[in-house]
Amino acid sequence: MPDTSYDNSADASADISAAIPSAPAGTPVSGDGTHLRILSTSDLAGIEISLADVVATVEGAYRTLHAGQSDNPRKLTVKPEDGHSVSYAMLGRDGSRDVVAIKTSYKHGLDKGREEQHYYTSLTLYDDVTGLPVAMMDCSRIGSLRTPAVSALLARECAAPGARSALVIGTGTQGRLALPFLLTTLPDLDRLMLSGTHPEGIAAVREELRAHFPDRDVEIVTDLRAAAMDADVIVATAGAHTPAAVESGWLKPGALSVLVGHGLAPSTLHRADRVIATSEAQMNVTGTDMADAEGKLPAVDTEFPPVIAGITAGRVSGTERIFAYNSGLVVTDIALGHRFAQLAIAQGLGTEVPLWQ
Repeated sequence: MPDTSYDNSADASADISAAIPSAPAGTPVSGDGTHLRILSTSDLAGIEISLADVVATVEGAYRTLHAGQSDNPRKLTVKPEDGHSVSYAMLGRDGSRDVVAIKTSYKHGLDKGREEQHYYTSLTLYDDVTGLPVAMMDCSRIGSLRTPAVSALLARECAAPGARSALVIGTGTQGRLALPFLLTTLPDLDRLMLSGTHPEGIAAVREELRAHFPDRDVEIVTDLRAAAMDADVIVATAGAHTPAAVESGWLKPGALSVLVGHGLAPSTLHRADRVIATSEAQMNVTGTDMADAEGKLPAVDTEFPPVIAGITAGRVSGTERIFAYNSGLVVTDIALGHRFAQLAIAQGLGTEVPLWQ
């Protein structure tokens, strides 16, 4: 039986589940077989959804996957030899929602600065009961919400008991949403720290935090080592060119380090007391920059779905230094995308395109 003495999830799960609004009864979620509903960036931007709703939707996707009711095959990847672009295709099925979907992702300009890069991602959903299409949507907002929700769930399950301080590295999209989501699952955090170098990014982090938690503010840190030594939870979201690299020796006993982008040195993985990954297979594909001198990554102690399901302990002792690898699973995109589709259709959003006429 798993050790449940460090289970932080019960109360938070109840609070989050109670906060989820339901779609109106009778809301249709599939089309007529000849039209496809297109949900644009602006359509999705106008949909209000609570952080608790997002977290609970993502958590439900993990639980369904662990129960064997969903399918999440490994992603397909295409990348030219010079590395200037990368593209992914991810197919999956959500068994609790009876939805099949495919997500595509394409990023161009990896050899250039952020301003010159192009990124496009989309999600197409089909109702596996009626056999009809649900919607095709821009997936950027889905991904921007799903990933910090996963980090927040990792923190809820794996942070040491009584965790009070969090450090976020990076001020991009993930950095801006990391703290509001962490406070959703760990409301007792009382010291919020941010390591970033872009003034506009720092301002955006503050604005996002105050939008959700008006009485909270973030402390901007310039000494990364000192901040890391004080942090119970570290979420590294920085871009590939960041000079930030927290070393294992900087971490306090019981610290949890969550890798989303960059900002952690490989030592935090290789010297961790416990390693958790949302998917070990994906970590072995996308986490190669964390490999040791021989090009190897350590085996994970557990994947995250059985932790969410309560089968495996996220943390065994209060002093373990835990490394968690947060890579996206398409079933979480499907669940959250379907949730947005429900809300959009209920509000009459989107454009019907006669694709199959």
